[in-house]
Amino acid sequence: MKTIGLIGGMSWESTAHYYALLNKLVKNRLGGYHSAKLLLYSVDFDEVAQPAFVEKWQEVTAMMVDAARRLERGGADCVLICANTPHIAAEAVEKSVGVPLLHIADAAGRCILARGLERVALLGTAFTMEREFYKGRLHEKFGLRIMVPEQRKLVHDIIVNELVYGVVNPESKARLREVIAGLTAAGAEGIILGCTELPMIVDQSDSTIPMFDTTTIHSEAAVEWALA
Repeated sequence: MKTIGLIGGMSWESTAHYYALLNKLVKNRLGGYHSAKLLLYSVDFDEVAQPAFVEKWQEVTAMMVDAARRLERGGADCVLICANTPHIAAEAVEKSVGVPLLHIADAAGRCILARGLERVALLGTAFTMEREFYKGRLHEKFGLRIMVPEQRKLVHDIIVNELVYGVVNPESKARLREVIAGLTAAGAEGIILGCTELPMIVDQSDSTIPMFDTTTIHSEAAVEWALA
């Protein structure tokens, strides 16, 4: 079994879910007392969030590169960035270490293609929904057509003002269900939960079309890689 390196803390609530899920997936595959071989470097989320909110992406990238190098020095055989938005630094991270970065959008893209879908909607922070580092990768590598909701500010605010603090508001869940229904009516064939906090508040029961939980998909891809 290879050792999975995790860049976590963005937020720690979703990183805790990664940790539990990776261990459960390995135990389900191997049985017995097995668990995942993991290294976790957990950042101070405030140090990442403050420059991100004012789009100082060079600072965010420098932190992701530093974290990846620390994991590689510690013996990680691969690196996972345990959040969607910080994948804006993915290319720089890939160039800075000698071990592979398992990209969350690639894992999602393969999963969507396996379901035979082409037109999917993306939910996440405003940065993930509006910039091309994520949508562009899904289109260029997998030929997917990506929709985003008109209510991007609503989705963004629920993530950064509630979910990253561990707050799950029933009213916000209802609003997100409305957003998902609107995207479905507009022709979306699936919904990408492109923020690792979103599974805290919505799941497949909230959608009539397939929902792609990137936290779970990313974890499954990492375990497949580690056990290959």
